[in-house]
Amino acid sequence: MSGLRSKAQTILGLGLLNLARVAGYRIGVRSGLHPVRRIRASSPIGPFFLDVEPGGSRAATPAEPALLFSRWSATAAGDPPDWLADPLTGKHIDRAEQPWWLIPDFDPAVGDIKRIWELSRLDWAPRLARRARSEGAEGSDRLERWVADWVACNPPYCGPNWKCGQEASIRVMNLAMAALILGQADQPTPGMLDLIEVHLRRIAPTIQYAVAQDNNHGTSEAAALFIGGAWLADHGRSGGAGWEQTGRRWLEERAKRLIGRDGGFSQYSLNYHRLMLDTLSISEIWRQRLRRAPFSSQWHERVQAATEWLRHMINPWNGDGPNVGANDGARLLQITDTPYRDHRPTVQLAAALFLDRRAYDIGPWSGGLALLGVETPIKPSPPAGSRVDDDTGFAVLARDDARALLRYPRFRFRPSQADALHLDLWIGAENLLRDGGSFSYADARVVEYFGGVFSHNTIQFDGRDQMPRLGRFLFADWLRTSKLEPLCETDDAASFGAAYRDGAGASHMRRVLLTANSLVVTDEISGFKGAGVLRWRLAPGDWRLKDGLAVVSGDRTMKIAATAPIVRCELLSGRESRHYLEENPLPVFELEVAGPCVLTTSISWGDGPDLALGLTCP
Repeated sequence: MSGLRSKAQTILGLGLLNLARVAGYRIGVRSGLHPVRRIRASSPIGPFFLDVEPGGSRAATPAEPALLFSRWSATAAGDPPDWLADPLTGKHIDRAEQPWWLIPDFDPAVGDIKRIWELSRLDWAPRLARRARSEGAEGSDRLERWVADWVACNPPYCGPNWKCGQEASIRVMNLAMAALILGQADQPTPGMLDLIEVHLRRIAPTIQYAVAQDNNHGTSEAAALFIGGAWLADHGRSGGAGWEQTGRRWLEERAKRLIGRDGGFSQYSLNYHRLMLDTLSISEIWRQRLRRAPFSSQWHERVQAATEWLRHMINPWNGDGPNVGANDGARLLQITDTPYRDHRPTVQLAAALFLDRRAYDIGPWSGGLALLGVETPIKPSPPAGSRVDDDTGFAVLARDDARALLRYPRFRFRPSQADALHLDLWIGAENLLRDGGSFSYADARVVEYFGGVFSHNTIQFDGRDQMPRLGRFLFADWLRTSKLEPLCETDDAASFGAAYRDGAGASHMRRVLLTANSLVVTDEISGFKGAGVLRWRLAPGDWRLKDGLAVVSGDRTMKIAATAPIVRCELLSGRESRHYLEENPLPVFELEVAGPCVLTTSISWGDGPDLALGLTCP
């Protein structure tokens, strides 16, 4: 496809209205004509939270360090962090007095701005509020000190922490949830209301820009306007009702546009799906708390589908799931003693709110319900089996303890990763075949590796990516599914298949057949000029080559057969990122062919027979 035609199609895919919104925003901010350039406010004055009576044991526990991206310890001894420093390097960014709009997105002086933003999301506030419920004033003192210190160090609309409307929105939601946990939602302090109002004045003028992204910026900012506006309106603050109305309108519109009928979200990402679902759960909790009218039936239908989508994507053994799509470490509602990659708290809360069912039995992932005043339903959800989301291109195959995910191209919104026909395999809690993740957004070369075909279990043609890049986060020539073989299930197996043809003429058809003890993947490839490279990114372990075309680790065996001469077959070292800014090695089984052929990969595990070999689904 010609470069001009490719760019034209990408522009149409992004949407002319969205591009106009972005252009208008950027021109307006640079010229000074945009209303966001004219907002002014004084720093709010505390207290922001009141001391609370303990609801449990008064025994104080050691201060937990705040974690960066739920992985890296960022504070010590309970002291507030330096809000304008990189917690990992200690490098201070001296920009506190500079208007936010003068700070570029990727400034070498700032580095990865997400490192600066992360602690200023205040995701520690609900966690500290939970501690304060048991420790009383002794526990709430740290929460008050940290919020007051953040306010003092971040004057309104100056410095990097005011640069992004979504970051301000996440602060609003975390402050609101902390007040709710402490029982201070009905009688917030004047300082808290001032702090919420200062944030809404920053969010409201740029909501059109957030909406133009067609991602979680729009849902987050709409939720903040709805929650914060309704909260302010109930306490006589002017402007609150208008913000509430704007937030409700965009919450309705965003759910309708960004969540498909099958429940998939516009960002094609497990982590961003969780962020979106937590955002809508928080919105519903506050709607009920403030006794507002219910959202529309269509809104509820889309959120219900999104809840079921995430429930089917993750495994029930540890709550983990495929590392599919962009993963920037976002975790909005941190009030349970569960690790970052455990998605069960999100699903359990959303299932209770929107489906009136328990997604799982009672466990640590259920702790947030009682804390937020949400009743645990009696009725359980049925087991999460095979499921196809044809709106956004995800097929989950399930047999006993085995689960496989096939990602295929249905790009109604812009893709963030070149992961067409990527395959994840889970055996119980073990992620045997896995996605590379994201690692960081700051370095274009890192984005190219982790977001490209190199980091996915699929086939690379002629040493290039599946789609040409127009920018760090933008591909051209969005792939389309050219053939689909629907989900088919028997008593013993589940199968599914999909194909695409890329802009350079290469074709790839992948069929997946899963049983309780085996997986067979058939790849038909053609139309490429030089090399076709099949990669299988394996769980870290003692993998070793066997007989040239197989690798073995314990009772796990992978074999590959080809109908054309094999150029090479080797076990290499790759990289994966399970948390933002975390990078670890993993083995990659790589096979190269020089022409059209059929590749058959068979994987077996456990003591059972290899049922997939020779088995077909009708």
